Amino acid sequence: MKKIKSVLNTRLGFMTFLILCLWLKTIVTYYLDFSLGIENLLQHFFLIINPFATLVLLMSVALYFNKGILSYIAMGIIYIADSIFIYSNVLYFRSFSDFISFNSITGVGKVAKGLGTTTLGVVQARDAVYLIDIVIIAFLFIFHFIKIDRRPFRKLNAVATTCLGLMLFSADLAGSEANRPQLLGRTFDHSYIVKYLGINAFLPYDSIRSAQNDQVRSTATESEMDKVLDYVHQNYAAPNPVYFGKANGKNIIIIHLESFEQFLIGLKVNGQEVTPFLNKLYHDKNTIAYDNFFNEVGSGRTSDAETMLESGLFGLPAGTSVFTKLGTENTFQAAPAILAQKKGYTSAVFHGNVGSFWDRNSVYKNMGYNYFFDKSYYDTKDPDTASLNTYGIKDKLLLSESAKYLEQMQQPFYTKFLTVTNHVRYQFSDEDNGDFKSTDLDDDEINQYFKTAHYLDKSIEEFFNYLNDTGLSKNSMIVLYGDHYGIDKNQKGESQHKELATGLFGQDPDTWSKFNETQYQRVPFMIHMNGLKGGIKHTYGGEIDVLPTILHLAGVNTSQYVQLGTDLLSKQHSSIVAFRNKSLITPKYTVYPNDSGSPTVYENKTGQEIPLKDNPRLAMQADKWLEDVSLKLKVSDNVNNKNLLRFYTPTGFTPVNPTNYSYQNQVQQLVKRRDELGVKSTSIYSRNGNKSTTNLYNTDALQLQDDRSPIDSWSYLGKKEK
Repeated sequence: MKKIKSVLNTRLGFMTFLILCLWLKTIVTYYLDFSLGIENLLQHFFLIINPFATLVLLMSVALYFNKGILSYIAMGIIYIADSIFIYSNVLYFRSFSDFISFNSITGVGKVAKGLGTTTLGVVQARDAVYLIDIVIIAFLFIFHFIKIDRRPFRKLNAVATTCLGLMLFSADLAGSEANRPQLLGRTFDHSYIVKYLGINAFLPYDSIRSAQNDQVRSTATESEMDKVLDYVHQNYAAPNPVYFGKANGKNIIIIHLESFEQFLIGLKVNGQEVTPFLNKLYHDKNTIAYDNFFNEVGSGRTSDAETMLESGLFGLPAGTSVFTKLGTENTFQAAPAILAQKKGYTSAVFHGNVGSFWDRNSVYKNMGYNYFFDKSYYDTKDPDTASLNTYGIKDKLLLSESAKYLEQMQQPFYTKFLTVTNHVRYQFSDEDNGDFKSTDLDDDEINQYFKTAHYLDKSIEEFFNYLNDTGLSKNSMIVLYGDHYGIDKNQKGESQHKELATGLFGQDPDTWSKFNETQYQRVPFMIHMNGLKGGIKHTYGGEIDVLPTILHLAGVNTSQYVQLGTDLLSKQHSSIVAFRNKSLITPKYTVYPNDSGSPTVYENKTGQEIPLKDNPRLAMQADKWLEDVSLKLKVSDNVNNKNLLRFYTPTGFTPVNPTNYSYQNQVQQLVKRRDELGVKSTSIYSRNGNKSTTNLYNTDALQLQDDRSPIDSWSYLGKKEK
């Protein structure tokens, strides 16, 4: 005891003691209050060591005070401030499932408003652990167990301590980047910064990123918005009167087919259809399907697809996503808000992954989504319900367990289901897929891709059966789309599409080119609705065209909104598909830019490159197309990066206030709304005589065979819905 006391009575010893106390408090916070989605032992390691670097750096500041009492006061202030910061994050996370950011601090008024009535509700008795250490340290001083070391402290030692903190942080960052490449440059989840670099590192990181964004935005002027509006009006495609308003007043159900490529439709392996239900739906008389529809995503992939679907703008050019870089701050005029204000829609997203992934729990509020049911709203007690690599719960479980929430929503509703099982490298057992047998190509990822696609197909079939049995399908427009390419490159950096095409479809590997790679960027797009005159359309289009198409079908004219796509059903639709890398495809040609000379042009029909020296007219046309695509992408980037929509509000549209939305206690919100409306409630539950319809949901999911209570009950939600 005397030895411990003697160590604590030195300045370095006391500082080390404070660091250990804060480290322990931080670790308790990580495991007890934050949902960080730890995937492996290495991430546990980073989680345990990451507080040390920032704590050493912070505490080293106090060592620069030569006088002992000032140094101890500085250490005390730093300790108390960091303790308050940690606990504030605990309360904030319980309320918003996110961490305190630069904008939440600068917009403290909005945060206080959001927390107002919920702060007391999220405080728990065990929170004393976050404060009791301060009391204990105070008593140690009062009873002279710890005394102030008044001896001078060498500046060289203070510098050495700071350098130690910097070295620890550099080592942590290097190891984190090795385990998670582009951690800082392409972050799609705040929790990744926290679990690799620590809670104290997140705020500076977020502040720097916000400052960079603000610097770009500070240069924006209202006149730039005028140029955007001119561009949009010049390229607007009026709705087709045959289809305009066809889905007026109907529910809109979006099914996001994760990593699903067009070539899967109609494909057989080992004599079995990979996607038998989607094949049938694709050819259904009530389905409009497209066979020349392309994904247009960049680095943001899934979130880029959502950005186009919801806002009619492209993702960012490289390295990051609109959602994570700008989405928590930007002004949106997105589908949920437009449909709510124009047609009285209620909106929700259903997703089997953590809410912070791609910052969805913040971005969706800015878009005006009323509800967001993330992984925490599904039963995950059984580890077999989810992927082994944290992509989220299996699609059969997501869709079946969402029924109890869907039936409580007021109609008409706009809902989006984000499936995950078909994500590349999603791991699940063969038993989940019955007797389906995949290919035996050399690349296991391709073999697995057919398995997960087959599972997704069965999941969609079960969901459609539920919609039919409840009568929902009669009053709904169901939109299905593939968000992005499903396979890309193998571990050697070689094209998996090339292996697929040569190994399964017999294509000559020697003729493979970037043209062939572009052809595999097709993804499905289907609109299914009773009474809709269906058929397979060969129109060329992409994800940027989805929003105006859906809104026109719903009876909302898009002429006032900043949307860069055009209605696929419009006679004025532009068939030039722009890719994020500035290449493009038209019904006849595929064109690639070339910084050092003429563009490269392929003929779609033959797949052959066209020598432009012999075709000067085509060369000029290709240059014009590339200029148009470049301008289109530039307009989108300016709107996003400079947040130009803050300068423009369409007539009759009210800007979204994100503080009006809370994704906590959503079941209570749904039930309260239903009870308030009484006989005027339009939910499926109310229309069914205040009886649940979940008994109509049938699934062969292995995880629900012995106990289907997760479909019929939300009792497993626990504290989230208390």
